[in-house]
Amino acid sequence: MTPAEADKILAGNFAPWVQDLGLTVVELDERRAVLRLPWSTRLAREGGVLSGQALMAAADTATVIAVSAARSGFVPMTTVQQSTSFQRAVVDADVLVEAVLTKLGRRMAFADITMTAGDTAEITARASTVYALPDQSSRDRPPQVP
Repeated sequence: MTPAEADKILAGNFAPWVQDLGLTVVELDERRAVLRLPWSTRLAREGGVLSGQALMAAADTATVIAVSAARSGFVPMTTVQQSTSFQRAVVDADVLVEAVLTKLGRRMAFADITMTAGDTAEITARASTVYALPDQSSRDRPPQVP
């Protein structure tokens, strides 16, 4: 999958408010996705600091793109757990959001996400996510009657 194909997944599968974050795919391989969250005063809170909610949404979205790259395309998935630790405030800088799949099974995916301020190695936040990957074959079967 190319970054351009992953950008199409962003455009076609996320709620409008997630698309309003302006995320773009910078790098991609079979177990990793790097997205850029552009600085915007709309995403800042008092004091001009980027909001934690924007960072958490970016981490969640980067995981979906990493799983999609590993599966060679978008598949339905559901966030089961996300834990985020904020380490440094971001003011007037883009954030690079790197999601690395640590385990990808048939029904579950696990990822570690590192967010860095601008084009530096300064860690802004770290997150871990767990996703459920519904069994696609069951979608084609008729429902079971008890």
